[in-house]
Amino acid sequence: MSADDVGWQTRPADTRGQLWLAPFYQLQRADCIWNGNMTADTSYYIGVDVGTGSARAALVSSQGDIVAESTYNTTTWRDDNDKDIFEQSSGQIWSCISSACQDVLRESKIDPALVKGIGFDATCSLVAADIDSGKPITVTPNSWEGAPQAANDKGEFRDIILWADHRAAKEAKLINNTKSKWLKYVGGTVSLEMEVPKMLWLKNHMPASTFSKCMFCDLPDWLTYRATGDLSRSNCSLACKCLYVPPGVEGSEGWNSAFFEEIGLGDFVKGDFAQVGGIPGKNGLILTAGQPVGQGLSKQAAQELGLKEGTAVGSAVIDAYAGWIGTVAAPMDGQPSVDLDGSRHRLAAIAGTSTCHIVQSPEPVFAPTWGPYKHAVFPGYWMNEGGQSSTGQLLDFMVDTHPAAERLKQMAKEQGTNHFALLTEILERMVKEKGAPFMSYLTRDMYLYPDLHGNRCPLADNEMRGMLIGMQLDKTVGDLALRYYATGEAIALQTRQIIDELNRCGHDIKSIFMSGGLVKNRFLMSLIADICNMPVQLPYSHSASVVLGSAMLGCAAAEEVSRLQNSRLDNQEAAEKSSFGMKDRLWDVMIRMSRPGTTVKPSASEQELKLLQVKYDIFRECIDIQRRWRAKVRDALGE
Repeated sequence: MSADDVGWQTRPADTRGQLWLAPFYQLQRADCIWNGNMTADTSYYIGVDVGTGSARAALVSSQGDIVAESTYNTTTWRDDNDKDIFEQSSGQIWSCISSACQDVLRESKIDPALVKGIGFDATCSLVAADIDSGKPITVTPNSWEGAPQAANDKGEFRDIILWADHRAAKEAKLINNTKSKWLKYVGGTVSLEMEVPKMLWLKNHMPASTFSKCMFCDLPDWLTYRATGDLSRSNCSLACKCLYVPPGVEGSEGWNSAFFEEIGLGDFVKGDFAQVGGIPGKNGLILTAGQPVGQGLSKQAAQELGLKEGTAVGSAVIDAYAGWIGTVAAPMDGQPSVDLDGSRHRLAAIAGTSTCHIVQSPEPVFAPTWGPYKHAVFPGYWMNEGGQSSTGQLLDFMVDTHPAAERLKQMAKEQGTNHFALLTEILERMVKEKGAPFMSYLTRDMYLYPDLHGNRCPLADNEMRGMLIGMQLDKTVGDLALRYYATGEAIALQTRQIIDELNRCGHDIKSIFMSGGLVKNRFLMSLIADICNMPVQLPYSHSASVVLGSAMLGCAAAEEVSRLQNSRLDNQEAAEKSSFGMKDRLWDVMIRMSRPGTTVKPSASEQELKLLQVKYDIFRECIDIQRRWRAKVRDALGE
């Protein structure tokens, strides 16, 4: 992506709650698609999805048709000397969003007045901003001493610690050593991918004067703040990533002061948690998914996005939860339609760079996954979130690090295809040439354990590492294809492990609703159906499920604004009344805007099922072996 700054805009005197104008960029558009499905009397909504490497906008009709999409690549900065550092720029991301929104309006020729609402989702990444002015504060290690912080030559402040950033391992360990009862609402241990360890890391490394001026937002909440100027937060971001336990849960205060004092963030307590959104009913407002934020789009944001001032903005969710919203209400082949309670049997798997597994329940389920999170999407309901830190990223890595990677990519270029499609063709050809009864037979003596970047769940062990057993002195493209397939097997086996643990602890998952880029991988979808022994529902549009979920939030917000006759949700009591009141209306929006996809049913033969069961047993044994070996090494070193 290219991005050329054309200067900072003038902003008024700094007052908290007013927005600082980010730089504008000339951007290279990665993708724009117009489907042309529109009528003059249709209402439209825009969904915005900020993933790990891109920002995307989609224009969606009130019937759920994707009218136009546009995507821009975003930049992640790494540190050559520290593999744990992943940083991004909020200014760059907002500029990408602005351009993408303008693209879909221009390409579709839709009158902006017909766009009634907009919703946002994003990765659970931490944004640091000045609490008074909203200006970005850099998060790069050792960047705070000396002269005032400056943007790079493109005007980009690195003010976001990406979800994948693992700098806060020490802080996560400290928090987990408290054994606090509140940790059971994040699965028993806080992950170093969550926000509180990262905020504590900044507390431990920033000058105290800088840290005290910081306002911290999960990226979805920063986007609604940037869009509206309103400081309300989403229950999704706070409960899922910030160790906020909604009031009334086991005597929780919401933000539990003694706990934050114990872990070293007493600064938050002294300031009534203003740095993280405030205390609900006192100096903060917390909303559930799709509730209208503030008075809608500010004048500035409306101009940047190409929309009308006051357009309804729905309270945001983390990207994986938008994937749940955008998929689980869809009809499924051979199954009756479900109501809100029936959604508990459907696991949403949002599979891209990483994979998140999300399931809802009417009562809390305590499992070795993240959660249970109350009100994460629907008020009164609980969510559990499983996850694999690397899936699409893992497939890329296993291909790119093989000696035959460049040869494979050259072959794909010569044949006018992409190298992943070519790998599938090579595997299918190998099955025929070797007379294999099924594809997994090819890798019967190859076992891959996939946690190269640590285990998110159900082990919550960031020290787990990858294992590959069955390597040969083989540098051919054929060997690369086998390694690629074994990686897919490992991803599917770990998916089963997560589902088994969720069901063992009280869930009753009967089907998987997929979304994200990995749904294009045919053999992986079949492997998941066979290994998990349940149908896998592929979405109507693999690329649009998450952004469709965000558009649904915009629709719900617009309808709630109309019902409230444009009155603003400006206190916690009114917000909670609205939240429970619009619960069924949000589900109706999801039903109305969902489209049927394709169902992949289990189809493995009896012999293949026996092999896959053995592979699952070996997969679990790899965990025990690795942990046992690790303990022996530490014992030998006296550690």
